[in-house]
Amino acid sequence: MAVFKVEGGHRLKGELIPQGAKNEALQILSAVLLTDGKVTIHNLPDILDVNKLIELLVDLGVEVERVHNVRPHVPPAFTFCAKNINLDFVRSAEFCRKSAALRGSVMLVGPLLARFGFAYMPKPGGDKIGRRRLDTHLIGFEKLGAELNFESSGSFFELRTKGLKGCYMLLDEASVTGTANIVMAAVLAQGVTTIYNAACEPYLQQLCKMLNRMGAKISGIGSNLLTIEGVSSLGGCVHTILPDMIEVGSFIGLAAMTASEITIKDVAYDELGIIPAQFRRLGITVDRRGDDIFIPVHDHYEIESFLDGSIMTIADAPWPGLTPDLLSVFLVTAVQAKGSVLIHQKMFESRLFFVDKLIDMGAQIILCDPHRATIIGHDRAFCLKGTRMASPDIRAGIALLIAAMSAKGTSIIENIEQIDRGYQNIDGRLNAIGARIERV
Repeated sequence: MAVFKVEGGHRLKGELIPQGAKNEALQILSAVLLTDGKVTIHNLPDILDVNKLIELLVDLGVEVERVHNVRPHVPPAFTFCAKNINLDFVRSAEFCRKSAALRGSVMLVGPLLARFGFAYMPKPGGDKIGRRRLDTHLIGFEKLGAELNFESSGSFFELRTKGLKGCYMLLDEASVTGTANIVMAAVLAQGVTTIYNAACEPYLQQLCKMLNRMGAKISGIGSNLLTIEGVSSLGGCVHTILPDMIEVGSFIGLAAMTASEITIKDVAYDELGIIPAQFRRLGITVDRRGDDIFIPVHDHYEIESFLDGSIMTIADAPWPGLTPDLLSVFLVTAVQAKGSVLIHQKMFESRLFFVDKLIDMGAQIILCDPHRATIIGHDRAFCLKGTRMASPDIRAGIALLIAAMSAKGTSIIENIEQIDRGYQNIDGRLNAIGARIERV
């Protein structure tokens, strides 16, 4: 297994172009199963999770073609045609094994159930960041008329239907993947489906807009109340994936932490929501230049306090609140700020456990409980020291990489496959603007 050998202490300077959004890509790829028409997707990120899902689609019988692109620095487009699906493979042990290794595969269930009347939902893999319930997905499918059976060995769920029917449902949580899965099932259901407490992240909005171009009838896009009028079939379309806002946020934190001057190009700024403002609360200058973001050198940055003087709190929340995927980056960026901040990770109870690695490097962090950590910033009075560590999940992995790049000495990061799941050629892109990262 590969590791990153990171020589810290180097300032970066240059431009970075964010990849296509990982979380959107997994939803969009799943949606190609809803039609036998041709779907063309632009700006797919070349990352482990996306490539695994494409391999799974190929195994299912989806025809995938790479479209040659002559424009430099533009990712190739791909066309997908799910005309001849191998339903026997859906029932196979190999499908269950491959699906269980990839959390994004859970979103294949809605399209399979809607178009073919049955689907299997293995217990999914992915990050080890605490419980990630499937209840929202399963309850939604049952409300639409699917019958649920739990396989006796406890490895997967089986869902069957003789025809989905629209209904009203109030989701128990505003789950992004849960909402996406239910929407993809409901577009081919008979009648009208109303989903209240729906997620409304840009990823979900993109999926709904794509489905409407395919012939679906979805209204309320961008709100937490979606109305879906079922149709009998969908056609093909062309779709372009947004820049990855998690990667944009990661680059902002990286620039501040390493005192680097970085321009992040073509970020789709209006889709970033609260993210730039939240970094400004840490004292970071986030300068919008058209659709680019310029981060100047920060020799110092100071965390704001609340108006009554109490310690700043940064917490995740459903959109338009702050995405939980960026809290690890906010946490590590605060290590070299002036002042203190409380990071409150509400959604996952194990996502902050990586802070023990930062403490070993010299960070001043108090892990209050599984959901909260207080960071007392060094204000560059003390430099983190290199160490050996392992990445437990995608977002902790990028946070550890940021810490290693800002540290004095050399760090070894193991289990970088977790980072590769979400960040495309991250070492190559950062090395191009002055980083010293070796993949060993």
